[in-house]
Amino acid sequence: MVLRVLARNVVRCLREWLTRRRGQLRVLAELGLVGGAAPLFWNWMAHRGAIRSVKPRHAAHRLAYRVGSSDLDVLRQIFIDREYAPLCDLQHVGLVVDCGANVGYSSAFFLSTFPSCRVVAIEPDPGNFAMLERNLRAFGDRVALVRGGIWSCSLPLKISHTRYRDGREWTVQVRPCSETEEPDLQGIGMESLASRFAGERISLLKMDVEGAEAIVFAGDVDWLDRVDAIAIELHDDSVFGTASDVFHAAIRGRGFHVSRSGELTMCRRSAAT
Repeated sequence: MVLRVLARNVVRCLREWLTRRRGQLRVLAELGLVGGAAPLFWNWMAHRGAIRSVKPRHAAHRLAYRVGSSDLDVLRQIFIDREYAPLCDLQHVGLVVDCGANVGYSSAFFLSTFPSCRVVAIEPDPGNFAMLERNLRAFGDRVALVRGGIWSCSLPLKISHTRYRDGREWTVQVRPCSETEEPDLQGIGMESLASRFAGERISLLKMDVEGAEAIVFAGDVDWLDRVDAIAIELHDDSVFGTASDVFHAAIRGRGFHVSRSGELTMCRRSAAT
């Protein structure tokens, strides 16, 4: 009995060690030996909030991150775990709308992967937005930046100060203003956003809006007929309700094939492949 328990513990420790080593090898493969070690060094040496940069192998330009923030976790998901990789075979990608663009890593991935695409990047948090501007500046006029929050319609919004999940920079939520509050930013309805492009199709809609997708997809979703592919993170633990049920009801019967990649739900039309 004791030997069996000991053997199980040895196997578990070995698996955990191999998992950590595989993760480290992925970091080194993407960032290089020096680039992969740099974030560890700066997280140890630099003060929280200091800005440093790395050059992922699959990014066209260097990308800045804030020491001690959630930025490197986002970078890992996108450039090392490559959660958006199943979309890399999309053809003739034109307009990409990045809702909840955070500090710009997903937009940088799309701009680097699809050289002819244009990105509209939308982010509500002022600190994240400043990093977004910094990280996408090198892409020039291929990028339009909007400081706002995606909602079911256009209305004034506040940044929520209620802690969500780990409370770090990648968990920022918005909420409607009360009548007595000054707005922090403007809410943007997807219908009005899609209408800005004079009938142009949205080749790819990326959405990671910390639960607000339950609001967005509960309303009029006829604009979905102008979208060829979707990559969305669904949050079922927010104050806005169960996003998965709302989202899948909204896309039902609209010709999307649904799959998963990490935390993302991927939806593609046959015409978008």
